[in-house]
Amino acid sequence: MKQQVNLEIMEFVEKQILPRYIKFGESHGLRHVNRVIKNSIELAQTTGADIDMVYVVAAYHDLGMEGPRAIHHITSGKIISSDARLKKWFSVEQIKIMKEAVEDHRASASRQPRSIYGKIVAEADRDLDINEVFTRAIQYGQEKYPEKNQDEQWERFKKHMEEKYGRNGYIKLWIPNSPNSQKLRNIQDIIDDKEKLKKIFSEIYQKIKR
Repeated sequence: MKQQVNLEIMEFVEKQILPRYIKFGESHGLRHVNRVIKNSIELAQTTGADIDMVYVVAAYHDLGMEGPRAIHHITSGKIISSDARLKKWFSVEQIKIMKEAVEDHRASASRQPRSIYGKIVAEADRDLDINEVFTRAIQYGQEKYPEKNQDEQWERFKKHMEEKYGRNGYIKLWIPNSPNSQKLRNIQDIIDDKEKLKKIFSEIYQKIKR
């Protein structure tokens, strides 16, 4: 099994694709996509998936943020399927699989991704490092609702954490026994302890605000 991404594909992505993330802000920008790529490659090596396909899916997964966020996964799928440059390295069938994987990555999707590639990018996009989850949620709140004060941002953050990551949250993990399983349990323990959650929120909020 190949362990390294094709260098020609990597050069193309780094020059032509990743710079498009610069305008998406901190919560969905370059730092985020690079973490999703890193997580995806790690999962590819444990699942046996094609590493070049995994890499490209991760790189394209949020390009749809150029349009409305609610349908960004659909838009991302259209972008990857219509990019004729990818035909240099991938077959029509591979591009179709990658399009579906990008469409299936959204955390709120109720159905299971259609392929291992969709499962990998969905899992990688969760990025359940505790600090990363809380920081991105706070950054998004500040970007999207700059008029809200700290108390209002806290209420939005707390509600979002419960709805997405709580014991009955909508986030789903598709790869059994992945490192994310334990990470999600750790996040849920913190969400259950509202005093601790608020302390973490306040610390990150003040750090970002500076």
